[in-house]
Amino acid sequence: MKLKVYADRMSQPSRAVLIFCKVNGIEFDEIKTEISKKQQKSPEYKEINPMGNVPAIVDGKFKLFESHAILVYLACAFPGVADHWYPADLFKRAKIDSVLHWHHTTLRRGAAPLVLNSRLAPVFGLPLNLQAAAEAEKVLTRSLAMIESIWLEGKGRFLLGSFKPSIADLSLVCEIMQLELLDERDRDRILGPHKKVLQWVEDTKKATRPHFDEIHELLFKLKAKLAEMWADGAKSETVTGGKREMLSKM
Repeated sequence: MKLKVYADRMSQPSRAVLIFCKVNGIEFDEIKTEISKKQQKSPEYKEINPMGNVPAIVDGKFKLFESHAILVYLACAFPGVADHWYPADLFKRAKIDSVLHWHHTTLRRGAAPLVLNSRLAPVFGLPLNLQAAAEAEKVLTRSLAMIESIWLEGKGRFLLGSFKPSIADLSLVCEIMQLELLDERDRDRILGPHKKVLQWVEDTKKATRPHFDEIHELLFKLKAKLAEMWADGAKSETVTGGKREMLSKM
C-alpha cells in the first residue's frame, strides 16, 4: 500500500515532511487535512492521530504522528534515501536528534506564536495579541542567535557543520519560512541581523528545489492575501471577523 501523508501545507511541519518525500522519491498520497476547517479534529482523523494535529502518516497498518518522528522513520524505512539526511553513524544521528529536540522547545515557541499573534490571528477569527507576539519575538531572536553561534558552527553550509542537509535543516528552515507571513519590515528587522541564518536558509532551499518552492506556493499566496487584508485597514486587535474564508479560497 502507498504511504499516506495527512498534511496541511500551511503547517510548517507538514511542509517539511512533504518536501522530504518528494526530494527522496518516496511515493505517497497527500491527504489534505485543513487546519482552518478543523479537519484535524474530526473523529476520523483522530483515529490516526489522537493528538489532533498535522502531519501524520499511515504506512500500511502503521500509523505515526509528530513530524520529527515521521522524518526519522521515513529516512530509515524507505530505500534510496541519501545517508546525509539521517546518517547511519550513531554519533551523527544523536547530534541531529539534539537539534530536533531543541527546535520544539525554542525556535518553534518563538516563530509560530509570533506569526499567529501579530499577523495571522484574524484569518482564524481570533484577535491579535501584541503582548504575546512581543514575548514570542524575544524567544525567536534568542533562537536565531543560537542557530548562528552553535548549530551553524563548522566548515559546512548546513547545521552541525555538514556539507549536505539533514532532516534537521529541513525542519528548522520550514519553521523559519513561516516568517514570510510577517510584515516585510518586521521580517527584515528580525532576520536581517542574522546573515548566517539567511544564507543557510537559501542553501537549504537550493538543495531541495524544485520541491521546496512547490510546497511553499500556498504560503506565498497567503502572504499576498494578508498584505491585501492589512492594506485594507485590518490592523487592529479588534479585527477578527470575515477573514477565515481567505484560506478556503486558496
